[in-house]
Amino acid sequence: GACRKSTSASPPRGSPSHLAMSRRPAPFSDIPHPALEPLSAAPSAGRMRLAMTLTALILVVEVVGGIASNSLALLSDAGHVLTDLLALGLTWFGLAQERRDPTPRMTYGYHRVGLLIAVVNALLLSGVSVYIFYHAYLRLQAPPQVQGPIMLAVALVGLAANVGVMLLLQPYQGRNLNIRSAFLNVAGDALASVAVVVGGVIISMSGFYVIDPLLSILVGVLIIIGAWSILRESLPVFLEAAPAHLDTQEIHAAIRSVAEVRDVHDLHVWSIAPGMNALSVHVLVDDCPISHVVRVRTDILELLRRRFRIEHATIQFECAGCGPDVLVCVVPREGGTANAQGRDEGGPRG
Repeated sequence: GACRKSTSASPPRGSPSHLAMSRRPAPFSDIPHPALEPLSAAPSAGRMRLAMTLTALILVVEVVGGIASNSLALLSDAGHVLTDLLALGLTWFGLAQERRDPTPRMTYGYHRVGLLIAVVNALLLSGVSVYIFYHAYLRLQAPPQVQGPIMLAVALVGLAANVGVMLLLQPYQGRNLNIRSAFLNVAGDALASVAVVVGGVIISMSGFYVIDPLLSILVGVLIIIGAWSILRESLPVFLEAAPAHLDTQEIHAAIRSVAEVRDVHDLHVWSIAPGMNALSVHVLVDDCPISHVVRVRTDILELLRRRFRIEHATIQFECAGCGPDVLVCVVPREGGTANAQGRDEGGPRG
């Protein structure tokens, strides 16, 4: 028979009764509804403390060594190390925020705090690179004398410490953008240390001092590349774009192929954080009992999990179409309405 609406009154929003109901299982309690957990892992607090200690050690050694050897390449690398230290501290803070439970206001939790910190890291890196380019340009005009042996020894110490920090972060960087932003900082610094080692050897053997500002420019380029990589992955999440590896047309066709589904529209796919994909969709079915719709919902959820790795899906079932057969319905503006073709109706005119 036809579905019937419940006649029981709902308690006021925010009341103790309402909060108690919000903790009860969903109406379709026999359907597993995965929690919003990121497909990521985080290093232990001890591992993060060790990484920060090693990074602080590199910073002190390179500042002292850069001043003693008069090497811009070392001082540039020290500036990069300072951003590494800030990145690790912000990453640690971001990971702590990501573990906080959702609240009635922050319903998705605090997963994007780490993402925001990754963007801040990228902007800091870009600023450091501009500073390096400017001073490298000045030194190219009149290359000063540089103490090659000191430059070489300090760079070797920095390289060893950077490798140690990379080993601490490497197991986690592929599964968490916040960790990866810090890992890329350190990896770029390790590459810069290799370049400075080479520069120290060249200066010690030949006195070719121009290599110092040239290496500084290389460090700046490495920093820019790492910053762009972070921004390229972060900004689409903030814009709530569909994840790059998911094709909304393919998802639409897959859901529509499920038995009993007549049509699919108002499909939205986005990421709460990298690796945490979510979906909402309207699905048109024949007028039928809720017990029958549950089976259709189970099939769709299983399809989304197995084929597209979408763990959080909100499905609105309908037995009558709400508009033209379009893939995405336009969200209405405040004070007006928008139909499925995107025409704003009833709102203020500019």
